[in-house]
Amino acid sequence: MRLDIDTYREIADSLVRNKSRSLLTGFGVFWGIFMLLFLMGGGQGLKQVISSNFEGFATNTAIMLPDRTTKPWKGMKEGRRWTMTYTDVERMKRMVPELDVVTPITSQWGQEAVNGTNTVNANVKGVYADYRFIEEPRIKYGRYLNESDIAQERKVCVIGKRIYTSLFPSGGDPCGTMIKVGPVYYQIIGVDFSSGNISINGSADESVAVPLPVVQKIYHEGNNIELLCVTAQSGIRISSLEDRMRQIMAREHNFDPTDKEAMFVLNTEQLFAIIDNLFTGLSFLIWLVGLGTILAGIIGVSNIMMVTVKERTTEIGIRRAIGATPRDILSQIIMESISLTLVAGSFGIVFAVLLLSLLETIVNGRPDAMPADFQVSFWTAVISALLLTVLGVIAGLAPASRAMAIKPVDAMRDE
Repeated sequence: MRLDIDTYREIADSLVRNKSRSLLTGFGVFWGIFMLLFLMGGGQGLKQVISSNFEGFATNTAIMLPDRTTKPWKGMKEGRRWTMTYTDVERMKRMVPELDVVTPITSQWGQEAVNGTNTVNANVKGVYADYRFIEEPRIKYGRYLNESDIAQERKVCVIGKRIYTSLFPSGGDPCGTMIKVGPVYYQIIGVDFSSGNISINGSADESVAVPLPVVQKIYHEGNNIELLCVTAQSGIRISSLEDRMRQIMAREHNFDPTDKEAMFVLNTEQLFAIIDNLFTGLSFLIWLVGLGTILAGIIGVSNIMMVTVKERTTEIGIRRAIGATPRDILSQIIMESISLTLVAGSFGIVFAVLLLSLLETIVNGRPDAMPADFQVSFWTAVISALLLTVLGVIAGLAPASRAMAIKPVDAMRDE
């Protein structure tokens, strides 16, 4: 297209003459691009905020918890309680080789942790060293429990963030310090700053992790365990192993394998799948609403340009009479359409970025908030501008075709 200063001046004059229509139509484009970008950034940030609640938690995990039976079995009535034992750990490892980690947990709630004059309620969580593969710790000081701690039944512990801040308000590395938890003194070997809201048998920041054999002996738990956590090997879905694990437990502890209530199984794979599907649907809805709003604005631009061309029939006819080519007329109408959509869209992009920045500041300003990125990327904004340019061209094609069809004689007759 050949554009000179006169063409740009004519475009500006046209927009000024039709400023009320331009503002109304431009608002539609502005609102459309704003809605699309704001919803994209907001959806992205919301997903990160929700995902932060699962931080460090294995996504291919099953947690098995014994409960009351709800069906009679082999002469035994429903409502019977049963418990898991250490034997179940080895049995699962041996009979389900597709499992990667099999680790038990037992807990003691409402224990008092004491360090000098500072006290705090804590949950004592007896675990093995491989529990870190189920709920990944974020070690601030020291280390996590290891195999030697378990084998030698050392009275050591890893404390959560809330326990640490309550017992050591002045901060610093507490590793090597002795604290009393319940009836026993433990040496602190690590501080876990995990902040995820999904946890097993109590939040990690309110827990004191201790070697499981130590907890068993101190609290006289015998051979019993409360929970059994397992993860599947890479490439194997934990849901494909659930029925087999339930049958093994049912055969050993004498309950109906079809009794789903007798053993509660929390399958995190299904939980994460639900969240992924939720955000997939949300993304589709965002694009549907955003693009629908933009298209409505573009249709408005096309309609306004059609009206403008009709009102300028005489002007266009005179220009044709004094030598303007169809290409000149096409260039002017198309450029007016692009200018309208691009200017309005640019304001929409800027406003969306500013509002997302404010939203990000508010959300990330919360205490203990995990950083979430609500901003759209630079290239997303660039692609949006290019999209507006293309849509501006499309919106101007019909009005430009009508303008090129105007004959000077018909224009003079209208005048």
